[in-house]
Amino acid sequence: MDPKGQDILFNSEIRQKDLMIQMLSERLDEKDGTITELKETINDLKETIAGLRETLDEFQRKLFGTGSEKTKQAKETEETVTTIVKSHKRTTRKAKATREDQYGNLPIHKEVIPLPEEDKYCPYCNSKMEYVTETFVREELRITPAKVERIHYYQEKWQCPECKKDGDGTFAESKTPTALIPHSPASPSIVSYVAMEKIGLAMPYYRQEFLMNQLGFTLPRETMANWIIYVAENYFYPIYERLHEELLKRDLVHADETTCQVLREKGRTAEQTSYMWLYTTGSDALTPIVLYDYQPSCKGSCAQNFIEGFRGLVQCDGYQGYNKLEDVILVCCLAHARRKFFEAVPAARRKRLKLLDINSDEAIEDISLPDEEEAKQLLPAEIGLLYCNKLFYLERTLKDLNPEERKQQRDVLEQPVWDQFWNWLDTLHPTGGSKLGKAVNYAQNHHDTLMNYLLDGRCEISINRAERKAKSYAIGRKAFLFHTSETGAGASAVMYSIVETAKANNLNIFQYLYTVLLYMPDYMNSSAGIEQLMPWSEFIKEQCSGLIDVESNVPEKRIPLPHR
Repeated sequence: MDPKGQDILFNSEIRQKDLMIQMLSERLDEKDGTITELKETINDLKETIAGLRETLDEFQRKLFGTGSEKTKQAKETEETVTTIVKSHKRTTRKAKATREDQYGNLPIHKEVIPLPEEDKYCPYCNSKMEYVTETFVREELRITPAKVERIHYYQEKWQCPECKKDGDGTFAESKTPTALIPHSPASPSIVSYVAMEKIGLAMPYYRQEFLMNQLGFTLPRETMANWIIYVAENYFYPIYERLHEELLKRDLVHADETTCQVLREKGRTAEQTSYMWLYTTGSDALTPIVLYDYQPSCKGSCAQNFIEGFRGLVQCDGYQGYNKLEDVILVCCLAHARRKFFEAVPAARRKRLKLLDINSDEAIEDISLPDEEEAKQLLPAEIGLLYCNKLFYLERTLKDLNPEERKQQRDVLEQPVWDQFWNWLDTLHPTGGSKLGKAVNYAQNHHDTLMNYLLDGRCEISINRAERKAKSYAIGRKAFLFHTSETGAGASAVMYSIVETAKANNLNIFQYLYTVLLYMPDYMNSSAGIEQLMPWSEFIKEQCSGLIDVESNVPEKRIPLPHR
């Protein structure tokens, strides 16, 4: 073959090889793309599997284990887990209460046991003995079960005898107390008793019906329910409105919500979930107020409508509905963020952890944040939990300070912990959809609102105050299960507000309910009279700070309300 032909053949082979290289390169690119897609799919599947495993573990824990965050110390298992937490816990025992501490408010009935007549003579000389003294022997508590009696009111009628001679009948009649509920045997005492048992002690009407039967009479549960609805709407609601008006004047409000069920709601089925919203004042050293508000939904507009006109700080959880509130500063609860980190810790290690509370009786020494070496032995969720516990510990050391001092100390002690926490959080890259990922996202999404409590020394680091009040309703809900109607749910909201506000003001709950019902039939349209029946009035403090007393102040001989 001539040289020219060889060049042509050689060039042809080169072109063929170039084409083959190009084809192979394209196939490799396609394979690389496929491999990349497969890797991404594998990573997505791993994330999904991790999330599902965590979800399964959580379901198993709730189904077969304890559901509380405060778990007991676990026994040693086969798997040894090293957790470094630089804290020391010691249990402090309260001083044992004396009998005077326990029974000091009770009246004392002195019972002197007389010496029998035949023993007053000396067994040796038969002379009659002389009285020397009496000696205290012992003390016991005696209780008289509830006593129910029927009160028949009779009205005296007088006539002028002189006018009678002239054939003219001039009469005078005594004035009987105003009936609490027209055409009903209800009295302030029995309705207060029913309300106290239902709201204060979570005793459903059907149990009360049984109790009344044991006391010797029949009081149907439907009658009790109607009584409570009537007094809530007519007598306690004006006080509720006045409390609401005062709440909106404050600078700080805690808000929370919990579920309830109403069987007969317009446009809704019995299975649909309704809500009991809760609003309470904070630690502002003013008269505490606790208000409940029944709503058929948990829309943010419910809170928006209830605290319309409020200008201040609203302490709440991370629920997005609170973002609808206008002209307020939201203060997010650190306990909710901490709970996310706690749930991200595996169950085996979770049992060894402790969640600190500001008002716990346990004395706990300072918590040190882990250094670089110690952090290697901890899971990220455990480190996040340590940061939160550190902040709770610092808050506990500041709780006895006044608001101004507390704010100053927070800037000095807690702000650096927050700065370190956020810097640490930015170094994490958790698996999407995992519990740790949810905890990190929750904290980062609420970055500003979590720290807003630093703006005011009256703010608290959590909304545990509101959650405790929500628990009061939840305990009752667990007993009575549901509300029959919207009217009943609304009445319950009013009654829980009155009872919990009385409790927060250290009033005798029954005595406060009784005193309000004793006067409201005649003062329900008097703003001055209503003001005298508010929990902060001197009259109420005097009448309702002691023991239950339904005998010295009765409808027919009622103590006059003071004039303002």
